[in-house]
Amino acid sequence: KRGILCLLFGGTNKRFSQSGEGRFRGEINVLLCGDPGTSKSQLLQYVHKIAPRGLYTSGRGSSAVGLTAYVTKDPDTGQHVLESGALVLSDRGVCCIDEFDKMTDFTRSILHEAMEQQTVSIAKAGIICTLNARTSILASANPRESRYNPQMSVVDNIDLPPTLLSRFDLIYLILDKPNPTTDGRLAQHLVSLYFHDAIIRRPPVDIETLTQYISYARRKVQPLISDEAKEKLVEGYVEMRRGGGNRRTISATPRQLESLIRLSEAHARMRLSSTVTPDDVEEAVRLMKVAIQQAAIDPKTGTVDMDLIFTGRSASSRTRQTETLKKLREFLAKTGPIKADQIIEALARPENGAMVVAKDEMRDALHVLEQEGTITLSGDIRNRTVRL
Repeated sequence: KRGILCLLFGGTNKRFSQSGEGRFRGEINVLLCGDPGTSKSQLLQYVHKIAPRGLYTSGRGSSAVGLTAYVTKDPDTGQHVLESGALVLSDRGVCCIDEFDKMTDFTRSILHEAMEQQTVSIAKAGIICTLNARTSILASANPRESRYNPQMSVVDNIDLPPTLLSRFDLIYLILDKPNPTTDGRLAQHLVSLYFHDAIIRRPPVDIETLTQYISYARRKVQPLISDEAKEKLVEGYVEMRRGGGNRRTISATPRQLESLIRLSEAHARMRLSSTVTPDDVEEAVRLMKVAIQQAAIDPKTGTVDMDLIFTGRSASSRTRQTETLKKLREFLAKTGPIKADQIIEALARPENGAMVVAKDEMRDALHVLEQEGTITLSGDIRNRTVRL
């Protein structure tokens, strides 16, 4: 909830026109991924109510032109006119996208430019223009197999490309874990809503006041980073980089540093402060670590590996594939045509190094060797015959 609150307040947009470095976005993007029935849609609808400006849409019912802009004919003049889509209409606001994983690949490809460059480029029917889409995106997605599998990485669980996942500042996993205390409180609350005289707990701040507060903070407060906060940001980033455990594993990238700056500024805005303090940076680092430890943990090694989100593969799996390819080349050089299942059994023998290879790892390794032109595959697709 605190991460979503930071999204509502947002960071400050920066322009460095003198040095020619362009513009840095201040909007924060958040992805909620988890099991069904964990109130993801409720959170999105509530944010839509609170946000001073924004739209709510569903991934299944959204098209590429519906999100960006579309060209239509004016019924009176007959000329082509441009109609804005959800991202353009949410400029300087929040765009809530439910069922994010149900979008088509073409629709999702539109979001790459909008999430990083904050613009939407149109070239249709003689109309060529670039529209502003300076919007924060709050999206929710369900896992591929409906339930989240902790033995698999986030990229394997969610049917989303790594290039899109890497553009989210915070990725939260909302898992449905049985707990007698929380389950009892939730059940009691839900049942009480159906009573004739339902006892509804009023929030400490009503929606109208909170909306006006957020709107005032975004309009009037532009926090600047103090020298102490700058040192704290550098320390926090270096510490996150160390979290991978070895040189090959990347646990944080410059994108995470930019996210830390945005979160720190948003936290300062909540207090209507014109200066970012070390306390704001500490809270930003904590929020980032919670999100990274949930979303970027390699299930095989238990360490943080940002390659999972940026490339879809962990450093340990790449190292494992390199070892498998080396063993496979050595083994195939000594044998003739052989079935894929027989290779797995042969590599597991002590004389061949007792290497245990899973079927999916073998399939990937054989595919790489086939693309290299080292081997040819023939026969039944479930158990291919391998020839050098």
